[in-house]
Amino acid sequence: MARVTVEDCIVQVPNRFELVLYAAQRARNLSRGETLEVDRDNDKNPVVALREIAEQKLELPSLEADLVKSLSRAPDPEPVEDEVMDLIATDENIFGVMDVNEESQGGDDGMDIEAAIGAELFGDDEK
Repeated sequence: MARVTVEDCIVQVPNRFELVLYAAQRARNLSRGETLEVDRDNDKNPVVALREIAEQKLELPSLEADLVKSLSRAPDPEPVEDEVMDLIATDENIFGVMDVNEESQGGDDGMDIEAAIGAELFGDDEK
């Protein structure tokens, strides 16, 4: 097999930085199990990717779209199903203990806030 050089690939991809990105993405795709477009000839995935680019065996726009998708930081949001929205209660607090719409009854039983917290946490019945 003839040795693949960057000069062989520059004809197809004039920008060396883009060439590196394309070859790296193609090598990752080969590692994931995509089919080879050329014979491996005991070469590793980066060399096979460069050979595929040099021999025009790849569609560069589809490889570029795959590269952009793999480098995107945030995945596309999935649509929320109606069943999930039905499970989210909007009229209760996060603990589901009391209705948010109820008015606070504080001050009616003469307890201050520290005593109420102590009663909840430690079982104190001080009033």
